[in-house]
Amino acid sequence: MMMAEESTATTDTVADLKTRMVEALQTVIDPELRIDLVNLGLIYGLSLTDGVVTVTMTLTTMGCPISQVLTNMIESALEKLPEVDRVDINLVWEPAWSPAKMSRFARVALGYHS
Repeated sequence: MMMAEESTATTDTVADLKTRMVEALQTVIDPELRIDLVNLGLIYGLSLTDGVVTVTMTLTTMGCPISQVLTNMIESALEKLPEVDRVDINLVWEPAWSPAKMSRFARVALGYHS
């Protein structure tokens, strides 16, 4: 019984941390589109190992002129969490981003009706 409680506590702690990481990323607003990166569907994955968060993400286009700005904003948002010592960005192009990856909120805000 004690093992299950410890396991549940660990699972709850991990779930809480992931929630807080997602909430931190929701504060990172794309300056051109004025929607956060999570709702834009740009964040594909998050992992934390030994204080290092790896953010697997994409951009709306390969030639995105604000990629470094977004990277800096992501690092700043996540490094505010006490469990995070460093942030690594894993920028990927597959699967390719499309408006279909956006949340309903983002699609409505940007006028996408399909």
